[in-house]
Amino acid sequence: MRPSQLEEALRAKETELLAEMEQLTRPQQDLGAISFGKRVGDGTAMAVDRLSAVTAHDNLAAILEKVRRALAKLEDGSYGRCDECDGPIGEARLEARPWATRCLQHS
Repeated sequence: MRPSQLEEALRAKETELLAEMEQLTRPQQDLGAISFGKRVGDGTAMAVDRLSAVTAHDNLAAILEKVRRALAKLEDGSYGRCDECDGPIGEARLEARPWATRCLQHS
């Protein structure tokens, strides 16, 4: 992939991740009366949903950090080199995850 195509793909992924994260952080509508008791009810289900959303948000934030690191590496000319050992990151890995910043040995 050419550097311009790669940058475009990484920027698109960055935009996608930001949109997903924004979706997860929107306030929930119509929460109504929530009760937490011994039985699994709406309140318990909502709490579980919220915890799942927080976990998903954290995972997306971690990927976003890697995407931004890959963009910085592209800019400084070190893209495709492992952050840990400075060895090459395999083409197949970069094809699957253009935001990879570590080789398989150090991932």
